[in-house]
Amino acid sequence: MRPLAILIGIVMGSTLSITVSLTLTAIVMLFLPEHADRLAQERGPLLRAIALAAAVTALAATSFLGEIRARRWRIAAHLALVAGLIGAGWVYWPR
Repeated sequence: MRPLAILIGIVMGSTLSITVSLTLTAIVMLFLPEHADRLAQERGPLLRAIALAAAVTALAATSFLGEIRARRWRIAAHLALVAGLIGAGWVYWPR
């Protein structure tokens, strides 16, 4: 396997684990109705974080498949993944 495919695989696995962890956090919040009013303000940011993580995961998976199958469009997929990672960093970088 090529080194770039390994690196993209690591990114894909990391983003997938973030997506799953955030989704499980949202599920746990559903089972805490006694704290619903305290957690209500966290619901919106959590759902946005899940959507962003899922989008970056999809970009990473597309980039990974393009790389291991040596498709012609893989460079565009790699650039989209880099843009997605920069975008996620921009959203979550402390201000």
